[in-house]
Amino acid sequence: MLSLYLPGTSPVHRAPAGLKLGVLAGLGIALFAVSRLEVVAGAFVLVLGAGVLGARLPRRALTSQLRPVWIWLVALFGFHLLVTGPLDGAVAVLRLLALVVAAAVVTATTRVTALVAVIERLASPLRIVGVRPARIGLVIAMTLRFIPLVADRAARIREAQAARGAERIRPFMVVPLLVQVLRMATTVGEALDARGADDAPSSRPRRAAAVRSGAPA
Repeated sequence: MLSLYLPGTSPVHRAPAGLKLGVLAGLGIALFAVSRLEVVAGAFVLVLGAGVLGARLPRRALTSQLRPVWIWLVALFGFHLLVTGPLDGAVAVLRLLALVVAAAVVTATTRVTALVAVIERLASPLRIVGVRPARIGLVIAMTLRFIPLVADRAARIREAQAARGAERIRPFMVVPLLVQVLRMATTVGEALDARGADDAPSSRPRRAAAVRSGAPA
């Protein structure tokens, strides 16, 4: 079973999930409200310190989150280099780096069940318009679960193609990876449908219990 959570006893691990999500949201707002390079760079260093020193996470757990986005960071810096200038490009790249590392720290120090519980509490006022918070929590949990699963399937395909002597592996990974992801999605959808995940909650058992106990329904 793959998981983004890394068990630990650090102060960051023990902090409430709601507090960590609130700090992450506040950091995102503050980073995009400030355009000074030294402030954004300081936020990035602070986030790294919180992950390595405060949460006692291995450096590989943080750097592995940056590998999938490095090409986008390079492209972003190149765009700003041509359009606005190197200073704006450095600010934009450091913003995204700080947010990616901060999100990695939150997911690595918080169990998925705690994150889902916070999201369901935040979505509970939406019940008045017919939204089911439990369904939103299920979507979030499955999204977090599928991220490492897809990465694992991609690694297996890459190893299998390398064993067959494929020199340029990446262009040929898309089709088999897409097929496997679609198969997983179909299997999960059928399992959820068989368990009645899309059924509307019924209040009949509660009314029946109230009638048996003599209380008004």
